Amino acid sequence: MLKVLLVVAAIAFVVWLLVKLTLRRLDGGSSSRPRVIGPDDDPDFLSGLDRPRKPEDD
Repeated sequence: MLKVLLVVAAIAFVVWLLVKLTLRRLDGGSSSRPRVIGPDDDPDFLSGLDRPRKPEDD
């Protein structure tokens, strides 16, 4: 019974790998997520900190 379980687990693992590789190929090969840039890393945001602000009308 243990041998059957191990064989089923091995087959499931191989199928999982094949599906993962196929989906990655269809996706264009990019498995990394886009990098999120925080405001402290954004040069446009940092350069705008030195500019005086206009008073907003309420």
